[in-house]
Amino acid sequence: MPAIDSALDTASANSSETENETLCSEELMARTETLAIELAAESAAWDERGTANRPAFDAIRAARIGAIRVPRQYGGAGGTIVDLSTVVVALARGDSSVAQALLPHFVFVERTLLMAPPSQAARLLGRVARGELIGGASAERGGRFRGEVRTALSRDAEGYRLNGVKHYSTGALIGDLLKVTALDPDGNSVLVVLPPERAGIVRHDDWDGMGQRGTLSGTTELIDVRVEADEVMRTDRWKTERHHTGAASQIIHCSIEIGIAQAALHDAAAWIREGVRPVRESGVDRAADDPYILHTIGSIAAQVSAARALVARAAAKIDVAAQMRFGGASPDVIAQAAVDASIATAEAKVMSTEAALDAAQALFDVGGASTTLRRHNFDRHWRNARTHTVHDPAAWKYRAIGDYNLNGQAPPIDYGY
Repeated sequence: MPAIDSALDTASANSSETENETLCSEELMARTETLAIELAAESAAWDERGTANRPAFDAIRAARIGAIRVPRQYGGAGGTIVDLSTVVVALARGDSSVAQALLPHFVFVERTLLMAPPSQAARLLGRVARGELIGGASAERGGRFRGEVRTALSRDAEGYRLNGVKHYSTGALIGDLLKVTALDPDGNSVLVVLPPERAGIVRHDDWDGMGQRGTLSGTTELIDVRVEADEVMRTDRWKTERHHTGAASQIIHCSIEIGIAQAALHDAAAWIREGVRPVRESGVDRAADDPYILHTIGSIAAQVSAARALVARAAAKIDVAAQMRFGGASPDVIAQAAVDASIATAEAKVMSTEAALDAAQALFDVGGASTTLRRHNFDRHWRNARTHTVHDPAAWKYRAIGDYNLNGQAPPIDYGY
């Protein structure tokens, strides 16, 4: 029996007890570490098939890992952004596709905490606290700029109707609820939260990227979908008022990249110990004693550790920004804390990007020709890193960092910062 199936059987046997337990972030992080080991044992096989590890999401539901950031008043663990980052790093180290498929879920929790009225937040986050997962349907093709939304929420006699096509609908196929970005009849930004079985929602399993193959990032069609008033979250205010949830979404991306880097470094070290012969001129009997190999592994390990430290630092600054916002600090203090978090996260993002790509490349630099054999599937680390790191161009993060340090110019008010 696959490891994830075994874990799921254990979790299911204790499901009623788990649903009633009081969650704490330390326990959820421990559960995630256990699950990450099981994910890592199967990740190469799932990637080779080109399909998602669906049993993993059932295990995540049963363990209620998705409730790490839900406040305790709603039944969640009340964890910090630092805790959330720790969970995502572990999941990505096990299987980065699983971690990325959950990105819309974790982003939804942050935006709901900030943007939803209390009754709506209580209803939605209560469901998350019980283990439900949220899938995403945001990105669209076409338009003049990245991120443009043309999906339309229109009024009718009974409420609203939703029409549009979403691409790269990450996690949509495993979501117990589906969050959809749209424009209301007045052109204002909204988030529509729907049950995925609602008539008119058609989810396609047609994602065919070279990496992150199991993220379930296919196309979602929205064809005259009925929407109730309480399924609409108003988000337009946050296009002009600075907030911390852009940095919170970016730190999840950073954490995924750290996990990929750690997985590549782990596989490189294991392969050197077990499968690499030294070159004759090295003068050593073991590849693990080759000074050039030691230098390369040492360099990558230091880079990964440095990037991980920057991610932890940025996550702590996001926590401060959230505390200022929810603690009723003055508008100037709230805005500056959000700027500090955005800049720290941009610094983390450029370094996590480089760490993931460099670690995935270094595996081949030290591993020899046999690392390219398909049966090992070591190339998944590079494919995953390269696919994931194109989400947000690192060059624009460098620009934001430079502009702030040179000119005191705050980064854009945007979900990418």
